[in-house]
Amino acid sequence: MRKEDCFYLGKIVSKFSFKGEVLAKLDTDEPELYENMESVLVSLRNNLIPFFIERCRLHKSALLRIDFEEVKSEDDADKIIGSELYLPLSFLPKLEGNKFYFHEVIGFAVHDAVHGAIGVITGVNDTTSQALFEVEKDGKELLIPVTDEIITKVDKEQKVMHVTTPDGLVELYLE
Repeated sequence: MRKEDCFYLGKIVSKFSFKGEVLAKLDTDEPELYENMESVLVSLRNNLIPFFIERCRLHKSALLRIDFEEVKSEDDADKIIGSELYLPLSFLPKLEGNKFYFHEVIGFAVHDAVHGAIGVITGVNDTTSQALFEVEKDGKELLIPVTDEIITKVDKEQKVMHVTTPDGLVELYLE
């Protein structure tokens, strides 16, 4: 399976026991959704390798304690520490209303309440404290904060993101 067909779930951060159990830090607001997984894809040497899970459970609410079938010693665990975990996109729970996953809105047209069509979402920058839509219009890039106050409607069928941007934001980029 290719990374493009998957979503990043988290990263193995440490060993938990001498029997090969590991702790993974998950990149999710709802880690409890992943407590009963049967398998996960582990990124090793730029390949996604399926690892089967004997048992996994939450550990101190933010981490997932995983006992893999293939990892039975500290040495085995050392080999996968730092590895990223992935799951197929089809495993993502469906979101309703204005909720969306960042990868879903790439390519959506952006329609502002005042300025009309202001471009197309080419990416989402979530490396900053505030996630930003990267919107392109006529070769120029606009950065629009991803907030409930700005996003008024997400039309998944028509692939349009309706926004009401703060005064001056659009002009800052397009004039």
